Amino acid sequence: MTETKRLIALDVFRGATIALMILVNNPGSWGAIYPPLGHSAWHGWTPTDFVFPFFLFIVGVAMAFAFRKYDYKLNRAATKKIIRRTLIIFGLGILLNFIRPVSGETFGEVVNNLFGSWRLVGVLPRIALCYFFASLLILKFNKKTVIWISAGILIGYWILLASTGGYGIEDVLVRKFDLAILGDGHIYHGYRDSMGARIAFDPEGLLSTLPAIVTTIIGYFTGMLILKTTDKKELVKKMLIQAVAFILLGLLWGQFFPINKPIWSSSYVVLMAGWAMLFLGVSILLIDILSWKSATKPFVVFGSNPLFIFVLSSIYAKLLAYIKWIPMDGAVVSTKSWIFAKVFMPLANFSQIDASLLYALTTITIFWAISLILYRKDIFIKI
Repeated sequence: MTETKRLIALDVFRGATIALMILVNNPGSWGAIYPPLGHSAWHGWTPTDFVFPFFLFIVGVAMAFAFRKYDYKLNRAATKKIIRRTLIIFGLGILLNFIRPVSGETFGEVVNNLFGSWRLVGVLPRIALCYFFASLLILKFNKKTVIWISAGILIGYWILLASTGGYGIEDVLVRKFDLAILGDGHIYHGYRDSMGARIAFDPEGLLSTLPAIVTTIIGYFTGMLILKTTDKKELVKKMLIQAVAFILLGLLWGQFFPINKPIWSSSYVVLMAGWAMLFLGVSILLIDILSWKSATKPFVVFGSNPLFIFVLSSIYAKLLAYIKWIPMDGAVVSTKSWIFAKVFMPLANFSQIDASLLYALTTITIFWAISLILYRKDIFIKI
């Protein structure tokens, strides 16, 4: 299998993941979402819970290709590249958290409120940390050692959480750790406790990043398998067998350590790695064995500038939601609310849930068009 074809298969998988990410992150109304397009409230999983672990898995696969130039050694050039990319991705994540609604505050109040409640973690910071620590581990140690470290992280994380309060949102160590290190004002407040009140809990917090690093490492080993297996059919066979094994192990482990995205449980790591292997294996099957290249082209386009499109789509969504200047029904509403009410509700025959889905699909179309322009002009923005 040639390098180009492997990268096309990876781009297809990456592009499908980006499309799903935009779909689930941009409903017209968060109160009107089809169940598969929303995260599981706590334990359990939905198709939406595939997105983030798939992205980390893809980061790991790409590392297998990228680190060939350093001969898979932690030399000066590799270290410089890892640190630079980590700081850029982490910094972009923190800057995205800067974009927030402001209404009526003085400049001094804005500054005080910002630094008193500026979220210090998130999706991009987690990607950065996983990339950083996974890179150091795989370039510093041999494969066997990294596997033992990864297994130790997953089992140790399970024992740690089980012995320090269990897996409920109010008592889980993940929450206590983030509160102690980051403080209440610097983590996410979108979850609710048993009484329905909002509670400080961050699904991309610090402690739960440990098992997420293993998600990236599994992606790396999958990438190495792709590089070393020249026979395409044999490669797909190996990937599908491993995928089924990981899925079954994840489901079994989930009987003892619940499958849970917010705390990134060890069973969730194993289960999602299995699904990621399955989908990537199918991508290779379709492209390299069955030659379905034309059918996969839209996803190749979407996968060509993944982090840039993620950042751009996040800024787009925040600005539409936070900029309030249009009067409607006696109040000033956000640009998103006005567009949703005046454009998408009539288009969907005033079905709120269908209008919400149509809004998300339109957002996908917008960013696919942007990706297509960049792709045709051979513009690939590396972050």
